[in-house]
Amino acid sequence: MTRRGRWHAPRAEIVSSSSSSPPSSPQPTPSSPPHLEPTRASSVLGYPRIGPRRELKRALERYWHGDGTRAELLATGRRLRDATWHDLRARGVTQIPGNTFSFYDHILDDALLMGAVPARFRELVDGLTPVDTVFALARGRADVPPLELVSLQGTTYLYRQPEFDEASELGLRPDELLAEVTRAREQGVEIRPVITGPLSLLLLSKAAPSAAPSAAPGFEPIDLLDRLLAEYEALLDVLAGAGVTCVQFNEPCMTMERTADEITALRRAYDRLSAVATRPRILVTGEYGDLGEALPALAATGIEAIGLDLVYGRRSAAELADVPGLRGKRLYAGVVDGQNVWRTDKFATLDYLRELKAVFPDVVVSTSCTLLHVPYDVVAETGLPAELADSLAFAEQKVAEVVSLAHALVDGPTPRWRRLPVLPSARREDVRARTARVDDDDRVRVPYPERAARQADRLGLPTLPTATLGSFPQTVQIRRARRDLADGRIDYDRYCDYLRAEIASVIRLQEDIGLDVLVHGEVERNDMVQYFAELLDGFAATRSGWVQSYGSRCVRPPILYGDVARPAPMTVEWTGYAQSLTDRPVKGMVTGPVTMLARSFCRTDLALPEVATQLALVVRDEVADLEAAGTAIIQIDEPAIRELLPRRGADRRAYLDWAVGTFRLASAGARPDTQIHTHLNYSSLQVMKEAIEELDADVTAIVATRSIEWVLDALTDHTLTRQVAPGVYESRSGFVPDIDLLHERLLRGVDAVGVDRLWAVPDGGLKSRYTWQLEPSLRNLVAAARRIRRAVAPDPRGSNKIGHEQVPGHGPGIGS
Repeated sequence: MTRRGRWHAPRAEIVSSSSSSPPSSPQPTPSSPPHLEPTRASSVLGYPRIGPRRELKRALERYWHGDGTRAELLATGRRLRDATWHDLRARGVTQIPGNTFSFYDHILDDALLMGAVPARFRELVDGLTPVDTVFALARGRADVPPLELVSLQGTTYLYRQPEFDEASELGLRPDELLAEVTRAREQGVEIRPVITGPLSLLLLSKAAPSAAPSAAPGFEPIDLLDRLLAEYEALLDVLAGAGVTCVQFNEPCMTMERTADEITALRRAYDRLSAVATRPRILVTGEYGDLGEALPALAATGIEAIGLDLVYGRRSAAELADVPGLRGKRLYAGVVDGQNVWRTDKFATLDYLRELKAVFPDVVVSTSCTLLHVPYDVVAETGLPAELADSLAFAEQKVAEVVSLAHALVDGPTPRWRRLPVLPSARREDVRARTARVDDDDRVRVPYPERAARQADRLGLPTLPTATLGSFPQTVQIRRARRDLADGRIDYDRYCDYLRAEIASVIRLQEDIGLDVLVHGEVERNDMVQYFAELLDGFAATRSGWVQSYGSRCVRPPILYGDVARPAPMTVEWTGYAQSLTDRPVKGMVTGPVTMLARSFCRTDLALPEVATQLALVVRDEVADLEAAGTAIIQIDEPAIRELLPRRGADRRAYLDWAVGTFRLASAGARPDTQIHTHLNYSSLQVMKEAIEELDADVTAIVATRSIEWVLDALTDHTLTRQVAPGVYESRSGFVPDIDLLHERLLRGVDAVGVDRLWAVPDGGLKSRYTWQLEPSLRNLVAAARRIRRAVAPDPRGSNKIGHEQVPGHGPGIGS
C-alpha cells in the first residue's frame, strides 16, 4: 500500500483483510532505521511533556491568566513535541512514540478524541478551539464544576475523569492526532501514536452525575463498549490511510484485578479491532503491573504486539512461553523502570533479556511504562551527593539504558557498563534499633468514645464544625522570598518575617470568614512531602527534578535513599505562631508516613513496611512536640494510602495491615484529648472503607466531592463510626459552589448519620486557588453549615460563642 506523501512503507507494515491472522514474525516499525537489525529494537512507552525547565507550566499559566496568547501556547507545545522526537531519535531509540504530549491530561485528550463531551459541558464548549475545550472540561468555571480529579492507577499522576451516560454522543475527532503524525513526518520522524485503549478508557471513567432521566439503573461506562469500539475501528482506518504503521493502545486497567466479564470484553474488543480490514499493526501495553488473566486473552487475538511491565509484573521466560499464542507476537519487554529513579542493573537485566530472546524471536527493549512519572535529566542536579547521583537515572538516562540494553542483546555489554554503587551513608544503626523495639502496644490509643468526650470538653466546637484541610494560596512575595533565600539574596531571619506576615494574613482571613478550626496556611511549605524531606535525614531533594502531577501542577518528589531520622521539630514554630494570633483552635499539619513514602522516589534495598515504620516514628515525634506546644488538633495527612494499594486483591490485605499499622504508630502516642485528623483520597473499595475505620483517627476527611454516595453508604451501614468530613466541593477548581448546593450536600450527610459526626470542609488544600476564588466558597460553606445549625436543638449544656453568633457548644474553648 502506498502512503500519502513522500514516505512509502513495506507491504507487511499495513495489515489487510487478506491476512486475518498475525504474521509469525512481525516486521520492525518504519521508525526503525533500515541499517538496524530487529534484534536491536528499542522503544519507550511515553516521555515527560512539561519541558526540562517547566516550559509548559509557564505557558499554560500565562495563557490562563491572560498574559499570553493561544498562538504562544500552541507554539510552546510544538517545540516540546519536536524536541522529544528529535532527542529520542538522536539517542538511538528505533521506535518513537507520538501523541504522548498533552496540554493538560492525556486521558482527557483520548476521551475527546472519541468525541466524549459530557452533556453538562456541551453549551460551555460550543465554538471553543480544541485546546480550550480541554481546559473547559479540566478546569470548569465559577458556575460549572470540572471533571473529577483522581489518581491514575495508583500512581501519583492525577487525571480528569471522563464522564459517560447512556445518551453519550460519540464521534471520532482525529484532526489533532493526524496533524501530529504529519508534522513529525515532515521532520523525518515516523511516530507510533499512543492512545488509551477502549477498555481502560471506559474503566477509568465514571457515570455522569446528571445522567438522563431515562437512563437504566446501574449504568456503567463499560456498557458503551460496543459503541466506542466503532470509533476505534474508524480510528484504525483513518490512521492506516495516513500512513501510520503501528498504533499503541495502553490498557493499564488490565493489570488490575478484573472480573471474568471484563476479561471476556477485552478479548472481544481486540478480536474486533484486529479484524479491521486495513489498519496499522496494534501494540497493546499493560503498564504498572502484571497483566495476569488479561495476557492470554490478548495473546489469543489477532493483534501483533504486546507490551509487558517486567519490572512490577516480572515473569520468567518459561512462564511467558507457556502463554498460548504469545510466541507469535512481538514482545515489548518493559525492563527499565518508568516509575522510579534508580539505575537499572544492566548486567542482571541483560541476562533476563537473553532468556526472553531465546523464547521470543522478536523482542523490543522498552520501559515498564511511560516516563511521564520521572524527571528529565539527572545531569541537571549538581547539588546531589556524588555517590547518590551515580545511582540515579531520570528519563534521559533511562532512554540510554533502553538503547544500551537493546544493543547488548546483539553485541554484549560494553566496557563502559558499571556495577551499581552502594550508598555508604544509607544505614543508621540507631534508627534500625528503634524500629526493632516497636511493638503492638505502640499502635493503640485509649478507646474512641473516651477520647471523643475529652476532646469535646477541650475544644468546645459547635455542631457541624467548619474547617479547611491545610494549605492556602502562596503569594508571589512568598514564592519570591523562598527563591531569594535559596539563592542567598536574603537571610533566614528576613525570610521568616515574610512567613509571619503571611500567616497573620491567613489567620485574619479565616476568622473573618467564620471558620471554626483554623490552619496556618502552610505558607512555609513548597510541597506537602518535599518540605519534610528537606528537614529529615535519609532524603535528598532535587533542584530541577520536576514531575507533572496534573495540568500545570508540578512537584519535585524527593529521593528517599537512607534510614530516616528527624534532627529537629519541623512544624511547631509556625503552628505555634499561628495559634498565638487567635483563640480558635489551629490544626497542626503533618504529612503522614505512607504519603511521604508513596510520593517520594523510594529506596528499593529495604522492605516498604520497614521504611514506613521509620517514617511513622518521625511523625510520632513531631506529634509529641506539637502537643507539648499546646496544639489540640493535629492532622496527619494520608492521601496516598489508596495510591499504594496493590492492584490485585490477594495482596491488598497484607498491604493495608502494615499501612494502617504505620498510621497508628504515628498517631497512637497522642494524648486522649488531642484530636487526630487525617485526610484521604477517593477510597470507595470496601477493603479501603474498612481500613479507614481501622486507622482509628478521630476525624477523617475524604476526597469525595462528586462521588459522595459511597461515603454516605459507609456511614449509613456503620462501616465508618468516627467523625467524618466528606469534601463537599473541589478545592482544585475555580468552581464556586453556592450556599444551596453546599447545604444540600451537607444535609445528605446529616440524613445518613446525624449532625454530630459531620464536619464541613472542602475536599483538599487550597494552595492552587486564588484568594478571590476560595473566599466566596468558604463563606458559602460557613453559611450552609450555620443554616443547618439553626435547625438543630441547642446542646443542653449551654452554648459557646464562635465568631458573631450563638451556636450549640460542648464546653470551654481552647483558649479557656
